[in-house]
Amino acid sequence: MKSIHIVEQSLPLAWEKAVIACWEEGESFPTEYDHPGDANSRDVTALIHVTRPFDEPRIHRAFPGGLDDLEKYRSEVLYGVHDHWIDLSDPSKWHYTYHERLFAYDVPGVGLFDQLPEAIRKLKEVPFTRRAQAVTWCVWEDQTSPEPPCLQRIWFRISDGKLHMNAHIRSNDAFKAAFMNMFAFTELQRAVAEQIGVAPGEYIHIADSFHIYGSYFEDFEGFLKTVAERSVEQRVYTSEFARDFFVEGCEVLLAEDDLPPGKKAMVEKRRAELTG
Repeated sequence: MKSIHIVEQSLPLAWEKAVIACWEEGESFPTEYDHPGDANSRDVTALIHVTRPFDEPRIHRAFPGGLDDLEKYRSEVLYGVHDHWIDLSDPSKWHYTYHERLFAYDVPGVGLFDQLPEAIRKLKEVPFTRRAQAVTWCVWEDQTSPEPPCLQRIWFRISDGKLHMNAHIRSNDAFKAAFMNMFAFTELQRAVAEQIGVAPGEYIHIADSFHIYGSYFEDFEGFLKTVAERSVEQRVYTSEFARDFFVEGCEVLLAEDDLPPGKKAMVEKRRAELTG
């Protein structure tokens, strides 16, 4: 098994360097999602250390997705706007969301357990604690689930007056998903830091399997060409540039007929912050 260790100041360039390292150094592995004729994936274990993840620019132009999609994903992770889509009895429905698992998960025989609020309480009480974490993996259902969560846990520590966060992922689509994961997880880190009353600090992204699927190789060649031909400034966006697209993402969510009132209020507050 190959491994990579990336240390970079900015979030977009950390992702860029990591995904290129996966391409160049990754080991060949088949996957459970391959179709006939697909090449093996390229796969490494990755540790990506972003030392200044909240410095602008925070967004890579070439991540596969729209800026409005980035905002919608942020809202799923921070607000749980689609938690109501979970239905374990229906194979066509979602089986989990990260928000549901991290914030208030219904543990059999225990009831609702508020993981992140408890982690925040612990950090306020003992800033140097090593016990502040939230876990997504539920053995009693995920071990045999057809769609188990990729994110396994997030872990926090305060030092030098800043909240640092590690995100541990068992399986991470390096090209199509990892940047959106990293962006949303750092937004969650920022929100937790605000509740504690400290500044957000460094971010470490740890993936057991950081991979590029064989079915994406043609798309990835285009990404490599973009990186080779454009300057750093031409490969990134600031959050200010993305603001109108983020507002558009909020509007798409607010147009959903089944968006619960409490979640609607959260999205409306976010939209007001973006437009204020």
